[in-house]
Amino acid sequence: MNKLTAGFCVAISALLADQASKALALANAASFEKGITVFPGFDLTLLRNEGVTFGFLPNVPWWALAMLALGIVFFLILLMIKAKKTSEVVALGVVIGGALGNIVDRVRFGGVTDFLDFYLGTAHWPAFNFADVFVVCGVGTLLWIEMFKKAKS
Repeated sequence: MNKLTAGFCVAISALLADQASKALALANAASFEKGITVFPGFDLTLLRNEGVTFGFLPNVPWWALAMLALGIVFFLILLMIKAKKTSEVVALGVVIGGALGNIVDRVRFGGVTDFLDFYLGTAHWPAFNFADVFVVCGVGTLLWIEMFKKAKS
C-alpha cells in the first residue's frame, strides 16, 4: 500500500469512527441529554454546537461553516499529496477524517454533535467529539514532526 492510499484509508477510518460514535450518542439521546457520569470529571452529555470551536461564530449559517471546512479539507488533501513522509500523510489523514466527520454533521443536522464533557468541579471544558480529537491529535502529530525536522537541521 502506498502512503497516499494509507492516508486516505486513515481519513475514512477516522470519519467512520467519528460517525459511529455520534450515531451511538444519538441513539441514546434520552440518557445522554441528562448526562451519564463515566467517572468524576467526565460525563457523556449530548449537545449540538452550531458554531465552530468552543462555540465561536454561533450565528454563521451552517452551510457557510461547512463550505469553509470543505475548502480546508481540499487544501489538506493537497498537502497530503505533496507530503514526503508516511507519518505526515497519516497525520493529515487523521485531520481530514475528523474535519469530514464534523462537515457531515453540519450537513445532516445544521450543527456538530458533541458529547464528551470533561470538567473539574463546576468548570467545564467545552464539550467535543471524536472528530475534534482526531483533528487535535493529527495537528499535534504534524507539529511534533515539524519540531523534529528543525531539531535535526
